[in-house]
Amino acid sequence: MKVAIVRVRGDVRIRHDVRKTFETLGLLQKNHCAVVEETPITKGMIKVVAPFVTWGPVDEKTLAALKKRSSEKIFRLNPPRKGYGRKGIKIAFIRGGALGDRKEKINDLVMRMV
Repeated sequence: MKVAIVRVRGDVRIRHDVRKTFETLGLLQKNHCAVVEETPITKGMIKVVAPFVTWGPVDEKTLAALKKRSSEKIFRLNPPRKGYGRKGIKIAFIRGGALGDRKEKINDLVMRMV
């Protein structure tokens, strides 16, 4: 299963290991998206960068929209129309914010960013 990882927050005052994990994933700036296979290694990487990203399983329709936009590995997206959520980018998704596992709702976010 493929997982979309979207970087939500910037890199001011982040730890070195988090910065290196972002470089490994290719998420160098805000609003960048990477689509990766869900493996134990990528789960560990997501766990390291969890306070800065949102993620979830991506469906074929969303993946096709991303591929139509760019053929590169990393997708540079726009900020989402109507924002990330009511409470902003510092709160977890389950509490009304933008960070963390969105499950199937990642597709809605990515489509608003394409």
